Amino acid sequence: MHTTRMRTTGTGIETREALEIMTQHDAPIISFAPTASSDLDELVGIRIAAMRESLERVGRFDPVRARERLQSGFSPADTRFVLHETRRVGFVVLKTKADHLLLDHLYILPEHQGKGIGGAVLATIFDHADSAGLALRVGALKGSDANRFYQRHGFVQVAEEQWDICYQRPPRQ
Repeated sequence: MHTTRMRTTGTGIETREALEIMTQHDAPIISFAPTASSDLDELVGIRIAAMRESLERVGRFDPVRARERLQSGFSPADTRFVLHETRRVGFVVLKTKADHLLLDHLYILPEHQGKGIGGAVLATIFDHADSAGLALRVGALKGSDANRFYQRHGFVQVAEEQWDICYQRPPRQ
């Protein structure tokens, strides 16, 4: 059982101090750190590493497009590094919309996947979405392992686009 210690702000992910998900033994699993415009290259590298296999499988791997997609909507205020034992192992982008939260990006480096890090990130976001009474939406590339991950964590498919499957998780009371 995890407990969450956090102070939330507009996006639900701490902007000034690192957030930590703590185990029963009070050992941090993850924390979050702010990003800056100067971090874009590192974020693109994480995105490419995390998505490469899925994109290659569907014949859509293009590092230039990967950079353009991230750069076009990049907002340091909405973006946080995911830290595991003080190492940057991924990042998350959470945007507040009028009637929902949009999980625009969640990438964990391949060598750190399967360790519960992504689930811990979602637990933090779920706490924020639930306390705000907002649904959480996310899209995942068709054929990507991310689809099973989001379904396993309570997301339900609500639409299908040319390349992505769209999911939503309603707020819990």
